[in-house]
Amino acid sequence: MGDPEERLTRAVELLVRQVGHWQQPRWAAVAAGGNVSRADLVHRLVQEIANLAADAEGGSRRTVPRLANDLVLPDQLRVVAADLVAARPSAETLARAVDEVAATRTAL
Repeated sequence: MGDPEERLTRAVELLVRQVGHWQQPRWAAVAAGGNVSRADLVHRLVQEIANLAADAEGGSRRTVPRLANDLVLPDQLRVVAADLVAARPSAETLARAVDEVAATRTAL
């Protein structure tokens, strides 16, 4: 199944393929079984991955900006996932990130 970094990269790419073509109305729709928009759900994932990267780097957590255009969320996710991989986190941290991505895909 590949190393943990490859699993995270694959999970992120699967999610990006799922949502990358969405237009604003689809982002604004409520996520399955929830009470937040799909965009809010993906932004929460972006923030969680950014937090994992900050922890792995030993740095302070910072709020990921919620940009006005939801169409940038796939790119934000790619960036924070790359930051996490670059931080060389533990396999457990990478596994947690993969689980977060998978749970978000399911909820969308």
